[in-house]
Amino acid sequence: MTEPLIYDLSSPGRKGIQMPAPDVPLAELPQDLLRDELDLPEVSEIDVVRHFTRLSQMNHGIDIGMYPLGSCTMKYNPKLNEDMARLPGFAALHPYQPLDTVQGALEVIFNVQEWLKELGGFAAVSLQPAAGAQGELAGVLIMRKYHLDRGDTKRNKMLIPDSAHGTNPASSSMSGLHVVEIPSDDRGNIDLEALRAECDDTVVGLMLTNPNTLGLFEEHLEEVIELVHGCGGLMYGDGANFNALMGIMRPGDIGFDVMHFNLHKTFSTPHGGGGPGAGPVGVAEHLVDFLPGPIVEIVEEPESEDELPVYGFVTPAKSIGRMKAYYGQFGMLVRALSYMLVYGGEGLRRVSEMAVLNANYLRVKLNDTYHVPHDRISMHEFVCEGRFDDAPDIHALDISKRLIDYGFHPPTNYFPLIVHEALMIEPTETESKETLDQFIEAMKAIAREARENPEVLREAPHTAPIKRLDEVGAARNLVLCCRPVNLPEPTAK
Repeated sequence: MTEPLIYDLSSPGRKGIQMPAPDVPLAELPQDLLRDELDLPEVSEIDVVRHFTRLSQMNHGIDIGMYPLGSCTMKYNPKLNEDMARLPGFAALHPYQPLDTVQGALEVIFNVQEWLKELGGFAAVSLQPAAGAQGELAGVLIMRKYHLDRGDTKRNKMLIPDSAHGTNPASSSMSGLHVVEIPSDDRGNIDLEALRAECDDTVVGLMLTNPNTLGLFEEHLEEVIELVHGCGGLMYGDGANFNALMGIMRPGDIGFDVMHFNLHKTFSTPHGGGGPGAGPVGVAEHLVDFLPGPIVEIVEEPESEDELPVYGFVTPAKSIGRMKAYYGQFGMLVRALSYMLVYGGEGLRRVSEMAVLNANYLRVKLNDTYHVPHDRISMHEFVCEGRFDDAPDIHALDISKRLIDYGFHPPTNYFPLIVHEALMIEPTETESKETLDQFIEAMKAIAREARENPEVLREAPHTAPIKRLDEVGAARNLVLCCRPVNLPEPTAK
């Protein structure tokens, strides 16, 4: 039975909520804000609840099953963190309240800064950026301003390996820099000779994802840093894959000048479905003055053990400015701090160790079925090829669509681009051995089907409410409202 659209249930006069009587004087709304032509449904509360509950049940989520979306680190979001973020003292705050009424919130922000400083090995951290890509942009702007502040105006070149995240070149280009791609060698590392040839006095820096998008730790990391610093450039660390290093290696200790953290990945704040991210950026001592502000600092030390410090906002002397309104994604910061406090330093190290163990377990168990182009010990994820020589009509997309029928979210497809028919698989530390074994069996069953019954893969998924869409047609005929008028529906293949 096809469920009726919520618009079909609309009836004039129905209400889903009864607003309380206003406790403030009424005011007239500006006429240009009133839109009588909006075709909004008039429905009861139960119709609204059923509508959104049905939608939620049509989608896969981490609370339903394994979500091995490589490089996205879709780990389980502990419900304790959600409870902490919903405490009235946090959830009901307004960012423009007087500072003496929000000292607890400022302490949360300060403590997150301190935790990230310690974990990353940096001199200071700003929590301003609202997501990882914005953290990247902040880092690149810091690097550029550092050189300009020193009068080094000819530096306009950012070096980026071909195994980096796709946002790296975007962040550099948005900052007005020229992007130079550095190839990988046959072991998945940066090609040192290619890097050496580009290191000159026009280099702003190198943006390095480590572990890279192949899931591999850079084997010549110290030499790479030495080459970049040797020509006067700065080292940027893409912290999206920090889940493999947390508590084990501090990037600042080995020469990274800047790094962004993805709180919505490493520290388990929810980001599925486009939820709010958080991309704090940490820097070495020589870049502290350039951080985006404001930053929370202790502005008045306690005079006795019975007193508490007073927190306030401070803007660094040569700041690149604000990255967003207010002071960062506060709800994400509460969740991240809850996560850190529960695990503690040793626990966070254990998180990374288990993430690496789980990824290598999958890699070894699947290596006899799926070709792994760089078959060496991986970190928190690995990349295999979603193709078979004896089933030439099957592609990575077919394998991923079939996985849906087995109850698993597909891994990342066709990235990194340097691996043909790439499947990037990241189990995270939160999946049990039993779940990993089920995933392995599903992947091996799909490999058998590719040879024995390829049509079942090409027509997958069979159990999902939505089959394969004409993605090109959907992109060209954007549907930006819930009930489009005179627009063709995306057609299923």
